[in-house]
Amino acid sequence: MSFTGNEGEQITLQEGADYTLRYRSANPSAKKGVFFGKNHFDKIFAQGDCKGVRFYFAQNEDGSPTLVMVGADSNENDLLNVIVERAVACPPTCGSINPLNDGGSSR
Repeated sequence: MSFTGNEGEQITLQEGADYTLRYRSANPSAKKGVFFGKNHFDKIFAQGDCKGVRFYFAQNEDGSPTLVMVGADSNENDLLNVIVERAVACPPTCGSINPLNDGGSSR
């Protein structure tokens, strides 16, 4: 298989809310999400044959979970010239309450 740039599937807000609520319920003290700025995506997508973004689950020095982001080419290979981490965590930076970051649970 090779990557085309069409991998993944758009889901409904309700599906996203259900997924994130299940995660928050199972991991009440974990981060709800992270934010990466557009400029990092631009740099990743500017790399040659970049077809998308791969996220690696990772762990910070303090033991908290995080994501490491890289581009991937059509041959499914990581593009290692731009590697991004140090995302902005939610909480505390979550924006307005919505079904993806709250969904009935406390903030």
